[in-house]
Amino acid sequence: MTSEVDLIPAPRSIEGPMRCGVLFDEGTTLSAAPGTEGTERWLRSALGAALGLPLRPGPEDARDSVRLCLDGSLEPEAYRLRVIAGRGVEIRGGGPAGVFWGAQTLRQLLGPDAFRRAPVRPGIRYGIPHQIIEDAPRFRWRGLMLDVARHFMPKEGVLRYLDLMAAHKLNVFHFHLTDDQGWRIPIERHPRLTEVGSWRARTKFGHRASPLWEEKPHGGHYTRDDIREIVAYAAERHITVVPEIDVPGHSQAAIAAYPELGNTDVIDTASLTVWDTWGISPNVLAPTDNTLRFYEGVFEEVLELFPADAAGFSAFIHIGGDECLKDQWRASPAAQARMKELGLADEDALQSWFIGHFAKWLSARGRRAIGWDEILEGGIAEGAAVSSWRGYGGGIAAARAGHDVVMCPEQHVYLDHRQAAGADEPVPIGYVRTLEDVYRFEPVPPDLDASEAGHVLGTQANVWTEVMEDHARVDYQAFPRLAAFAEVAWSALPVPAERDFAGFERRMAAHRRRLDALGVAYRPPAGPLPWQRRPGVPGRPADGPPPSR
Repeated sequence: MTSEVDLIPAPRSIEGPMRCGVLFDEGTTLSAAPGTEGTERWLRSALGAALGLPLRPGPEDARDSVRLCLDGSLEPEAYRLRVIAGRGVEIRGGGPAGVFWGAQTLRQLLGPDAFRRAPVRPGIRYGIPHQIIEDAPRFRWRGLMLDVARHFMPKEGVLRYLDLMAAHKLNVFHFHLTDDQGWRIPIERHPRLTEVGSWRARTKFGHRASPLWEEKPHGGHYTRDDIREIVAYAAERHITVVPEIDVPGHSQAAIAAYPELGNTDVIDTASLTVWDTWGISPNVLAPTDNTLRFYEGVFEEVLELFPADAAGFSAFIHIGGDECLKDQWRASPAAQARMKELGLADEDALQSWFIGHFAKWLSARGRRAIGWDEILEGGIAEGAAVSSWRGYGGGIAAARAGHDVVMCPEQHVYLDHRQAAGADEPVPIGYVRTLEDVYRFEPVPPDLDASEAGHVLGTQANVWTEVMEDHARVDYQAFPRLAAFAEVAWSALPVPAERDFAGFERRMAAHRRRLDALGVAYRPPAGPLPWQRRPGVPGRPADGPPPSR
């Protein structure tokens, strides 16, 4: 049984709790009104399995029952959870998503046993105090970006992270599928993208300046049915999957598979392999008609695998646009001729043209492009949205120009950055970003007026996996900070200086028990466990406080 202060993310309001309440046991029934069948299935498969309860169908007025229903007076993701002694639990949601988020709160109220896959205390009766919880999210886009290109995460690991997102009421999964170090999505008309592009011969161990190598092939890719399963599994949890196909930079894996995509008049692209180190590769896509047609074919298959629906953010396709080095374009007669043909002033404008081509191509098919904030350079395509990662500046500029924004500034919510300054932190990267730092992150900068702030769709935490070779390393970097981020994204918190971090830490004591039950290898409060350390593996720590903007 959980007290009201243990919920993460914190709800809008709680009335109660009182000592009397509702008991869950073999006799507890579950009734679901039309439109709530998905949450009904989830409760039986997850909660029922964890507690060993059948949760049989029953009448709405059954004692100690669970009732699910829709309520048009609530916003789509809002819910009202009522625990009434002698009557049971009622979850009312403004839409199916609201009912599902209410079910996540119910799971937390039942305690850490509810987060296991099988009952550990069979026969026990689980009680919830009498209370009423009213709740709704602050932001519509509450995202997690997972990089599976640098280190491949097999399908089961991705499904596990979708479950972890759902448990924290996060609803957008940004799926970073391609980069210099690997191509993870199958494209039937271009099979070498996975046959060649999904494997590298070896991998740098640690930061790119490290002398250490893992001298064995690394890679893998999903099948088309794997992708369909991931998308469907996410949708059942009211999570939208936004795939990223990175262009025109971060493309060496694609060029290694199809050398004609590169700047063949500058380098011997046939000699390139999938990149085995970290950083920014100089090998970028050539701005040719052949490249455009090739990637139109790629995006056609991406649209098929990631269909859009009428709700949520499923119309978005992320097209990267970041860290595109222009040296090869400057040296390429073909690129310079294309610039002259198009009347472009410089290579930034050439990248803008390249990104704009695909933004228009997607728009013509009823989809929307989103890219990293470099797509602002040289002019941003109409209708494109921006992932603001280099601080707040790109997001502020985009919002003021009338473009939608997802705030994910590196110095605040890049979870590959180290969590403490201690020497035991594994492969320390970037600035120290503690649990409290993430909890005090504010996605909407004060520079924006109310109209401009309306373009901030929400916020996102990013997990880049150069130094995360397996799911345990991802867990360590993501948690517990992802729990703090989830509260920032969902809850109506005061300004950062006035946030009750001490209260959040108290709630985290209970939440760590939930993470334990889920098998999450989070960073303990006292620092890494011996097996979580990576002694002798160099990182790239940045000293001092990070830039504030």
